[in-house]
Amino acid sequence: MTDKEPRLNEETGVAGALSRLIEPVIDDLGYRLVRVRVTAMNGCTVQIMAERPDGTMSVDDCEAVSRAISPVLDLDDPVGSAYNLEISSPGIDRPLVRASDFERWTGHLSKIEMAVTTSGRKRFKGLLKGVIDGSVLLERSDPRPDEPKDVLLPLATVAEAHLVLTDELIRESLRRGKALLRGALDLNQNDSDEPSDENTSSESLKRPAPRKRART
Repeated sequence: MTDKEPRLNEETGVAGALSRLIEPVIDDLGYRLVRVRVTAMNGCTVQIMAERPDGTMSVDDCEAVSRAISPVLDLDDPVGSAYNLEISSPGIDRPLVRASDFERWTGHLSKIEMAVTTSGRKRFKGLLKGVIDGSVLLERSDPRPDEPKDVLLPLATVAEAHLVLTDELIRESLRRGKALLRGALDLNQNDSDEPSDENTSSESLKRPAPRKRART
């Protein structure tokens, strides 16, 4: 079971019913739920975004989540009609849904939309500079002449936030992926006198795991 850090916002309606149903299952597997969306794509599609606590998510992880939640959805299905189920990683330009996400990606460009007007705006773009007393510190990319460059945005009123895809973000994502792979290989070698053939492929760490259509 993962350490239970709540998301800043929970879904409503059908997506909310789905998240309440599957989040305990995903949590028990050692993953964290990132987001649930229900769209009209291909008739109806349920998109479930999840990750490991370290932020990774492979195709095998997507399949494990699919296998675990499918019986639960078959038993108690809030959608009420046929739908496609997709399990995916958060991706490089990922949503930021927990306070730790804003800390982890300090120094990278993000877009943040507030539920209420804050410092004269609802939409902000800039570099993340950490979390201070329950607020994210953002260095604005486009401050007006009468605005300070840095602004504190209360996490309690963040409606939506995500990273902006940049060359710097891609390089950092690749660096972190390689570091995790090295750590996994070191653990395998420490646990056995013989090198282990079981490790995460470098290809899966170079890009977000593709969305996995797990059930139709």
